[in-house]
Amino acid sequence: MVQIPKQSAPSAPTQRTVPTSADVARLAGVSRATVSYVLNNTSAVRISEPTRRRVHEAAKELGYVPHAAARSLRAGHSRMVLMPAPSVPVGLLYSQFFNELQWALSRLDYTVVQHGSAGLHDDEAARVWAELRPVAVLVPDSRLGPEGVAVLKGSGARAVVTMGPDRVEGAHALLMDYERVGHCAGAHLVARGRRRIGVVVPREAGLDIVSGPRLEGVRRALHGTDATVTELPLAYEEQAAARLAARWRSLGLDAVFAYNDEYAMLLTRALQDEGIAVPDETAVVGADDLMLGRLLRPRLSTVHIELPSGRDLAELVDRVVREPGAATETHEVLGARIVHRESS
Repeated sequence: MVQIPKQSAPSAPTQRTVPTSADVARLAGVSRATVSYVLNNTSAVRISEPTRRRVHEAAKELGYVPHAAARSLRAGHSRMVLMPAPSVPVGLLYSQFFNELQWALSRLDYTVVQHGSAGLHDDEAARVWAELRPVAVLVPDSRLGPEGVAVLKGSGARAVVTMGPDRVEGAHALLMDYERVGHCAGAHLVARGRRRIGVVVPREAGLDIVSGPRLEGVRRALHGTDATVTELPLAYEEQAAARLAARWRSLGLDAVFAYNDEYAMLLTRALQDEGIAVPDETAVVGADDLMLGRLLRPRLSTVHIELPSGRDLAELVDRVVREPGAATETHEVLGARIVHRESS
């Protein structure tokens, strides 16, 4: 009988001691209060630059990171700003805006957390967001009602800011008049002598919150003229654009507002492949004023959209957090103007 030697049990890995603020204080030769003031960027207490440097170097050497929950208990609220992920696909313009906003909030010592809320609707999402106890919530579209605002404030959120076409009771509102973009494009095309105008309506789910008002804006611009509007459903796919271009002449259109620059570039390429001259046979206008549109040939006419600066919005959030009892505010923040180039 062969005996198999017993193997000794593997020794448990040595658990590393988590560094504390007291460890940082000892290494830096300062008090724990000074460590707290430095690492929490407290402006009310003056700390010399050499001392700040010693504290940061000690924290880095020890691998010390402040505990967010403990910090929240001391302050009476968190420094987390929750930003739900947009429920609709956002283009490059809005992505740049959200990146600028997150940077500006971090400069004000807030931690920005983007929360995926797929499958959640309206006030149901607000209850999930409230579980994280954010000090502020920025909702980039119309997914919130008065009940949701109340839930968030009841859980400790000092600032609730919505961005969209409608105001929500109890929240600070950044109103975005999406119709203005379509009106700007439609008025430009009519002024250029175009009378049979197509309007691209993306088939992608969720974009109707923007595309619907833009379509209505074109209709409003054409009201009282002899120009007509033709709705053009289009998926953001090369094959879909090719199919639309193949029947373009049968539609009898002499212009198109293509929702945004990305759809405009997609459709322009398909029209040119079909032998349809832009702008001689069909004028094309996009929106967002992306750099890529300027590189297109012919250069793309577009609606330049003016969003609020990320810094201004971050300062609004910070002010509301510091003054939670202040009356809610409403700001119209979306501007639009035509940029005329070769495609129209």
